[in-house]
Amino acid sequence: MRIPDTPSRLRMQPLAKLANSPKWQLETLRALNEPCFLWFTHGQGRITIAGSARGFHPHNAIFIPAGVMFSFQAMTRVQGMAVYFGHNHGLKLPETPLHLRLREGGQQSEAGQIIDAIHRELDGGRPLAERAALCQLGLLSVWLDRHRAEHLKEVTQAGPRNANERLTARYTALLEREFGSTLNVSDYATALGVTPTHLTRACRASCGRTAMALLQDRRLYEARRMLSETAVPVQEIARDLGFSTPGYFARAFALQTGQPPTAWRKAFANVTPH
Repeated sequence: MRIPDTPSRLRMQPLAKLANSPKWQLETLRALNEPCFLWFTHGQGRITIAGSARGFHPHNAIFIPAGVMFSFQAMTRVQGMAVYFGHNHGLKLPETPLHLRLREGGQQSEAGQIIDAIHRELDGGRPLAERAALCQLGLLSVWLDRHRAEHLKEVTQAGPRNANERLTARYTALLEREFGSTLNVSDYATALGVTPTHLTRACRASCGRTAMALLQDRRLYEARRMLSETAVPVQEIARDLGFSTPGYFARAFALQTGQPPTAWRKAFANVTPH
């Protein structure tokens, strides 16, 4: 069982504020149920999308479709904006992630102007502001489509995606759909047509994490969300996330967080969730 998704609208968040979120919210691979656009104007770090880790720098634009697992780690002070499209944007958007490194001043200026226009409408308090912001969001979708061709050309010139990244991307897509089941790494490997050793080796090469670590991290990320945002009993959370027993869940949770689930809930249940 997953937490029911609250219907969301178009909104924005400064990346500096996002970077100050708890570490577990940022560095655990997980997916959003809406598309997301990240525009970096300052700072650097690493972002992992579909199991492949890459560096990000100023004037990088990253589009992440709904349902694609990602995480990021800021290595310096980060500035920029995150745009969350909401559920009912009605736009034609890329179906695969894009990581655009904008080298030309005109490209950077165009992206910044669209982001600024969306922000002005959402924060300006004028009549029909949301409608106007959605129109600007449409321009962002056009901008993404125009740059997608350039992105694909760069990817082609760089050579085919290596086998480890392809396998890890398939694993993370399957993991996001099934992490609440009782499937283990061997089951995932069988479904993907490889051995558990091969799958673990591919994950480690692509993002520095083992297949088991990605599975456990995703389950415990959801556990923290459920503990802080719902009143579901700990035993039910353990069952709903595929742990064999509540005791095993409690030990795994405490090993990662330093607290048993009940103590963690008491400490964080009143914190506004990200």
